[in-house]
Amino acid sequence: MSELGAQLLRAGALDEAEPYLRSATSAGDRAAANNLGVLLHQRGYKEEAAGWWRVAAVAGSSAAAHSLGRHHRERGDEPAAEYWLRQSAEQGHVHGAFALADLLEHRGEAGAERWLRRAAEHGHREASYRLARTLERRGKLKEAGRWYLSSAREGETRAACALGFLLRDAGDEENAAVWWLKAAQNGDGNAANALGALHAERGEHQTAERWYRSAMDAGDHNGAYNLALLCAAQGRTAQAEQWYRRAAYAGHREASNALAVMLLQAGDAAGAEPWFSKAAETGSVDAAFNLGILHAGRGDEDGALRWYERAASAGHAEAALQVGMALLREGDERSAERHLRCAAGGGSAEGAYRLAALLDARRPPQGPPRLGESSVAARDESAAWYERAAEQGHRRAQVRAGMLAAERGEVETAARWYRAAAEAGSRNGAFNLGLLLAREGGEPEAALWWRRAAEAGHGRAALRLGLFFARRGELEESQHWCDAAVAAGPGEVAERAGRLREALREELSA
Repeated sequence: MSELGAQLLRAGALDEAEPYLRSATSAGDRAAANNLGVLLHQRGYKEEAAGWWRVAAVAGSSAAAHSLGRHHRERGDEPAAEYWLRQSAEQGHVHGAFALADLLEHRGEAGAERWLRRAAEHGHREASYRLARTLERRGKLKEAGRWYLSSAREGETRAACALGFLLRDAGDEENAAVWWLKAAQNGDGNAANALGALHAERGEHQTAERWYRSAMDAGDHNGAYNLALLCAAQGRTAQAEQWYRRAAYAGHREASNALAVMLLQAGDAAGAEPWFSKAAETGSVDAAFNLGILHAGRGDEDGALRWYERAASAGHAEAALQVGMALLREGDERSAERHLRCAAGGGSAEGAYRLAALLDARRPPQGPPRLGESSVAARDESAAWYERAAEQGHRRAQVRAGMLAAERGEVETAARWYRAAAEAGSRNGAFNLGLLLAREGGEPEAALWWRRAAEAGHGRAALRLGLFFARRGELEESQHWCDAAVAAGPGEVAERAGRLREALREELSA
């Protein structure tokens, strides 16, 4: 009777199955008791179903213990759920092991991985996927890949997609694309987006667009956002705005920010602000920073600072720089230093330069060395931050790093930083490089760099050129650069250049 009832239950003939199952249950058949619980649960009689599952579970049915455990978890009774799921798992029930692992993982308790592994080893594809995710987070990529592969082969779409990313990160794009294709064909939007990005990188824009549309069809709003990025890169501004809007209306915060940037660039600040606000309120750090810029542009410094502070608290380096600069203007150096350190540590070249300048200003003045002491200054923290900014191409930092290196007697290092600044267009870099070369006996080359600085309006460089050409007897050329020095200043330079110019005129008129 139990077997006949089970067959009818599987066929969906609940009315015909119930008498057979009740009869077998009365005879003490635990399998029938479990199936009767299943039947009653399908009819909506959950408490009566739980009663029969309890009868079967007490009699040793691992399937009933699993069902009873899930029933208690649905009711929020986690201790009872854990008890029955553990009974089921320890009897070797695969679904019981997975359900127990899920409960333990949800509570953040130890032991989840053990039961995931137990279920995975018995072919549970979602357990294999979840185990692989756990292993990947712990950096065990090789073992994670094996479990993703096992799960993907059993038809788990998420595992196929994750395996694709694992392979891509290992440099195997071809096999990554194979697994993404399998996942995307089964409706995985994330995999479709990955395929779109892969084809976009290869310049295959039509294929990329097709996959991004597939992602949208699968309900993945990243598809619309990525399609907008693709259109924007191709200069298709109207289409880009259309897709940004679609993603933004669906709640995609980065699309909201990108749409706002696009509107702002088109001169529509009023239209941009609500989208910046929407993105910022949903956690977009870039949008919070952009709102700060928007308020600053209106002269609303307090409003700008509020948004900068919000972005800075989430780790935005340029926002931290703006907060630091505002605090410096208010005279709060301690708080400013904290924000500048965040900016510099986050990769902001200007932040590193400003931090270095703040620390540099605190350095005690260098007096003459005492008897027996070296005259070479030690490299301090400010020098390290100047060099950090200089390595990122910050011209003023390059000049200052060169000056500090020169103080330490590191001529080659100083020349390297001055040259980098000069070649990037720094007048001071070119002037200082000229001074360094002249001191090392290379005045003709120095004059080339002074000329570059002087032509950019550097008065001291122009005066140096005036003196250089005067010593060489090229009086008219010297006079030309004296004129430039007088015009460029500053005052003491203009005064010296003026005196030299008068002397040259007397010499030329003699």
